[in-house]
Amino acid sequence: MYESKLRLRISAGDAHYGGGLVDGAHMLKLFGDVATELLIYSDGDEGLFVAYDKIEFLAPVFAGDYIEATGVITHYGNTSRKMSFEAKKVITPLPNCNSAAEILVEPILVCRGSGTCVVPKEKQRYDPPRRS
Repeated sequence: MYESKLRLRISAGDAHYGGGLVDGAHMLKLFGDVATELLIYSDGDEGLFVAYDKIEFLAPVFAGDYIEATGVITHYGNTSRKMSFEAKKVITPLPNCNSAAEILVEPILVCRGSGTCVVPKEKQRYDPPRRS
């Protein structure tokens, strides 16, 4: 089973609301990037995201936070790939400090979700590990 992980710093340019708060759609963009990597590994093609089945926003994300987004393919259909995702805050800036940050001992789950992507049969270059 394939798993994808990416980690990045949320920049001030990503903030959408006052106080440096980032909108939830930014986490969905990360999930889309993770899904693309998963499809390339499993099928050799980027495929297309069809739908999110469930999205839960669980904690705020601010500019300066480091987010780790992960995903895994949970089901292989003929052309569909069901996936689940999580985004966790792993580093956060310290308040009132210009450059100090804290590595979180316990990462904070900020978003989780699941969705479905498709890779048309003619675009599939690899056989998925298992169809379930």
